[in-house]
Amino acid sequence: MLNGRSVLITGGTGSFGYRYASTLLERYNLKRLVIFSRDELKQYEMEMRFLQHSAYDPDVMRFFIGDVRDGGRLKEAMRGIDIVIHAAALKQVPVAEYNPMECIKTNIHGAENVIQAALENKVANVIALSTDKAANPINLYGATKLASDKLFVAANNMAGGRSRFSVVRYGNVVGSRGSVVPLFKKLIADGADYLPITHEGMTRFWITLQEGVDFVLKDLERMQGGEIFVPKIPSVHIVDLAKAMAPGMPTRTIGIRPGEKLHEVMCPQDDSHLTLEYDDHYVITPSINFFSTDNDLRVNKLGERGTYVAQGSEYNSGTNPHFLGVEEIREYNHRA
Repeated sequence: MLNGRSVLITGGTGSFGYRYASTLLERYNLKRLVIFSRDELKQYEMEMRFLQHSAYDPDVMRFFIGDVRDGGRLKEAMRGIDIVIHAAALKQVPVAEYNPMECIKTNIHGAENVIQAALENKVANVIALSTDKAANPINLYGATKLASDKLFVAANNMAGGRSRFSVVRYGNVVGSRGSVVPLFKKLIADGADYLPITHEGMTRFWITLQEGVDFVLKDLERMQGGEIFVPKIPSVHIVDLAKAMAPGMPTRTIGIRPGEKLHEVMCPQDDSHLTLEYDDHYVITPSINFFSTDNDLRVNKLGERGTYVAQGSEYNSGTNPHFLGVEEIREYNHRA
């Protein structure tokens, strides 16, 4: 569905944006690929890296300096765009706790600007990236992403069927900027005496960057509008991650950081009556009725059929049936 189409990625110079752009160029013949971000240095560095990419075409790839807080600039950037992937966000949990208004401006007001620009330019499909921290949020970042998720779901009621909006929610991305894997790698390389562990019982969902990209691409084909897509992915114990990365190296418990959870949730218990299970993913269906589309999402655009989960069940990193062992974590991280 992407051949001959024009795609825009907000936050396109981040870890996800770079991998997503690279995958698009390798697999599809795009009409245009727009990288929308606010950091000119990252755009320059990304362009220099793509000059060495075998699939790079300067007539296809375009870089737009802009901030999702600026609705006017977004409207300019989305002219002639068919598909938008909204990846821009402020996402560091402790930073958001100390700078709440800045996080709100980007994650909530920015989401509203993306929606308004997409509607004005009649963009066909919009997918917004979310996080497991948006499910039963206890921190400011998660709360802003939950609000953003709600905005994108509700946008389908404003679109009149012309544009479709959906959300993709997943867990920790292995090796992404600001995550624990690069931190551990740096500490190991610097000859640290120990690895810091926030809590010995802490668990996290685990997904590679490429798996996240592929899931979003598949959801573009599945989406009908209003879905929150959740992949079935493994969990890890953080203590096992430390063992996998530095066998025999001591760990030290430093305490849970501001806004952190012991375990993460992607499909909350309170949404179980709205949650459909498919072979390799879940879909949280809208709690509101859309006036312009059919609300029955049990069969998606690919013909995959889902069934409602048991009332009261939840998808939790601590009770996930699929946990990676130490050797599996090592192999997983190597693939990332």
